[in-house]
Amino acid sequence: MKATHNPPTPAPVNTPADLLRMAALYLRRHGWTQGTYYDIYEPADYLTPPACAAGAIGIACAGHRVEHFSQLDPDALADYLATLGAFVDYLDTTAPVFLVDIDGYLTDEHTSPYSWNDDPARTAEQVVTALGAAADEWDRLHNQGGEL
Repeated sequence: MKATHNPPTPAPVNTPADLLRMAALYLRRHGWTQGTYYDIYEPADYLTPPACAAGAIGIACAGHRVEHFSQLDPDALADYLATLGAFVDYLDTTAPVFLVDIDGYLTDEHTSPYSWNDDPARTAEQVVTALGAAADEWDRLHNQGGEL
């Protein structure tokens, strides 16, 4: 390398949109599951197990399998919470689920990404598509004119 040559520096991945797209790509490459962060039939040391939406977001934020978000370092935890929040915001506007108690009162006005992912009628393609659409929505809301 010549002294005047500047090696390329990788672009930082630091927006919820970036992480949502990484989670969608992870699911496309490694598979999707329901009922748990990662496929329970894969050994705990398996590096790339099928994951649920939240599990894939965790992997996108940490760069590796994380059994619970409490295991994330502070920076990755902040990214995880922001990214999961962006996904919930998207789901709240496109697929709202309202939980009502036995007396008919609204108990939860937000969509849980866990219950949405685990809906028996949900498909892997719907999850991947929703993650990508949530990323597009985050970009639309946070990048005026499309510039980064």
